[in-house]
Amino acid sequence: MLKNKINIKKESPYLIMGLPAVIVFVTFFILPLFFTIRYSFYNWTNFSPDITFAGFENYKKIFSDASVFQGIKNSLIYAFFTVLLQNIISLPIAVVLNRKTTALRAGATKFKGRNFFRALFFCPAVLSTLVVGYLWKYILSASDFGFVNQLLRGIGLQSVNFLGSGKLALGSIIFTQVWQWFGWSMVIYLGNLQSISEDLYEAASIDGANTLRKFWHITIPGLAPAIKINLVTGMISGLKVFDVVLAMTNGGPAHKTDTILLMMFSRFSDGNYGYASAFGIIFLVVSMLLSAVLLGLFGKWERRLGQ
Repeated sequence: MLKNKINIKKESPYLIMGLPAVIVFVTFFILPLFFTIRYSFYNWTNFSPDITFAGFENYKKIFSDASVFQGIKNSLIYAFFTVLLQNIISLPIAVVLNRKTTALRAGATKFKGRNFFRALFFCPAVLSTLVVGYLWKYILSASDFGFVNQLLRGIGLQSVNFLGSGKLALGSIIFTQVWQWFGWSMVIYLGNLQSISEDLYEAASIDGANTLRKFWHITIPGLAPAIKINLVTGMISGLKVFDVVLAMTNGGPAHKTDTILLMMFSRFSDGNYGYASAFGIIFLVVSMLLSAVLLGLFGKWERRLGQ
């Protein structure tokens, strides 16, 4: 008992320092989550002063609404292709911009502009996503001032309605977000590449391994932590996409770019607070399940690499 008291006394400064973070977490996450769960079971709207218990009625309405499945489908498509393209582009760029000293010893010329390109590729990630959305809405506009369509007409081609076509709108949004965020993924890969020992590459060179084999058997396994971070956080961020869609299409045309959070926002704006709360809980559950699956898969991969 005395030992426990002494330990608590020693650890009390750390507990006190952690207390503000706990208070903020409880205030801005736990309590809102509790009230969101509670009100998801109530009929609470702007159209009636009474808040009545509705049971699972809000959830039944959600799963009977075809537009909800369209929003979930769009969110999953957006998250999958954004993360896939983002990492396909950022990984090789990070490898080139890392430029190991072993490659320099082998006679390769130093990439003198690598710091410039690192900053250039990362710059879009600093911008507000909302600002980027409005910027690309202007660039891709089908009207006379749209920059891309001006170029197309200048070389004798027809204008393309990037954001007004149901077949092109979601792909156009995905393109803008890959452009904005691949530099972020690149920086994470660069940080991880610094920790891979150069001795591994030297040993592989002595054994006669070519560049592709080094990349597949040394670089990719060594980047497992960065790949996990980029894919898991990218998928969660993709499912949460809201502001860029609001800026570029507002869910149009004909709900072809509606996402889960955009639909939840529209329900809140319409005054259907209980229905929107149920939306939020479904989004939380989907995100948690997807994160658990991804983390489980990566855990198995990392354990296999460690064997």
